[in-house]
Amino acid sequence: MNPLRLSAFSLVTCLGSGLDATLTALQAERSGLRQRSFDADLTTFVGEVALPECSRLRQDLAAFDCRNNRLAASALAQDDFSDVVEAARDRYGAARVGMFLGTSTSGIEQTEAGYRRRDPETGKLPAEYHYAESHNTFALGGLVARIFGLRGPAIVVSAACATTAKAFGNAARMIAAGVCDAAIVGGADSLCATTLYGFRALGLTAEGPCRPFDAARDGLSIGEAAGFALLERPSPGDGSDEILLLGLGESNDAYHMSTPDPQGGGARLAMERALASAGLEPADIDYINIHGTATRAGDAAEDSAITQLFGSTTPCSSTKGHTGHTLGAAGIVETIISALAIRHGFMPGSPQTRTIDPALRSRYLLKNRAAPVARVMSNSFGFGGSNCSLILGRGR
Repeated sequence: MNPLRLSAFSLVTCLGSGLDATLTALQAERSGLRQRSFDADLTTFVGEVALPECSRLRQDLAAFDCRNNRLAASALAQDDFSDVVEAARDRYGAARVGMFLGTSTSGIEQTEAGYRRRDPETGKLPAEYHYAESHNTFALGGLVARIFGLRGPAIVVSAACATTAKAFGNAARMIAAGVCDAAIVGGADSLCATTLYGFRALGLTAEGPCRPFDAARDGLSIGEAAGFALLERPSPGDGSDEILLLGLGESNDAYHMSTPDPQGGGARLAMERALASAGLEPADIDYINIHGTATRAGDAAEDSAITQLFGSTTPCSSTKGHTGHTLGAAGIVETIISALAIRHGFMPGSPQTRTIDPALRSRYLLKNRAAPVARVMSNSFGFGGSNCSLILGRGR
């Protein structure tokens, strides 16, 4: 593929709001996971974002007001991202800026609250509940289009935990086809009782903070986040400080609804396709931001895929010990973390992991490593075998 420039990006996670807060937490090896305070009667740690009441959406967007859309609006307001998007809209035209977004839960927490407040006699949902603008998957797309006044192609992807990574693929293909000149890529996923109870029912949540690749790992920590990037074609004058999307690969191993192929076949295929898309070899990758959810089966499958393709020499780690597993938002969260690693010359460690599982053979980093980073592969693998690998690199 032809490289695309990440002209701007923004992020909100449990580590804080904005790139500076994220970078500070990563470099301090600080986790944002805390004992659950969200509305669910479970013993588990979560990556909860502090959303004060003042973060309600503005009056003309009141129908969109829900936790998921508040997260998204908060991320859009960080790091001058809105200014860069508005400049692109003015430069290309509102119909030439696309939106390729993702969410897995959308505003389901708003639906939970609505059902709790049903009329006891009629069972009707409260009048202030707006399904189309909150729980509907495209609610996020509608919100972003309204905020920026965009009329370009717009889709919202829902592909489990690969969601916002796969959105990059949709954007890249539409730009290559000449349908749009720039694209907002990213999305949001927010905490809700349905997600917490659902993952607990599958036996996948840890009681303490998650410990990817640890010998004693016992499951994941659910987090929430929102993040966005603006993709454009590079300009001739771009310098080496620019971050480029160099390649991407997708696959679906269709092995099982919720369990990955133990040999990592689909994961390996996504990584191979990403390398081929970028015209690179495994030795060209400096660091792999792995999916690494801290489940027994998931970490083992990804380790198998990585070592088949890269051997045991390429440094890798999961940042979910920092942010928790942000589900559909994981792809954009870890893409932005990968971009920060390139920009600031470090490879993130794994703050909760203590003893690496001796059965796993990857070169897994426990602590941060300061080093030049030119190219990063970021992996996102979801339920049903939905896999996506992205490759980022410095401008040339």
